[in-house]
Amino acid sequence: MFGKLGDMMGNIQDAKKQIEETKERLNHISISEKSSNGKIEVEISAARRIKDLKIDESLMDNPEELADNLINVLNKALEKADSVNETEMKGAASGMMNMPGMDKLFK
Repeated sequence: MFGKLGDMMGNIQDAKKQIEETKERLNHISISEKSSNGKIEVEISAARRIKDLKIDESLMDNPEELADNLINVLNKALEKADSVNETEMKGAASGMMNMPGMDKLFK
């Protein structure tokens, strides 16, 4: 009985380590996005952290256009980051799905 419990605990520890490694890797995956007019460019990590932001000076005279472009480009970049993040985390958690009852935790 304790052998199976020990094996399961070891599997949980391995899965936890894999998830932590994946989270760290997400910090190093870069996603770039440009606004439709090319005046704003953002780079974010797959962990959803802004790494760089470039804004064309011509937008400084029009705060509304700047805000609209910034919101649109950030939302596009975040959607891409969410997709990468979800894919990576599902892969990391897949080892846990083989343990009895663990698959119900992620539904």
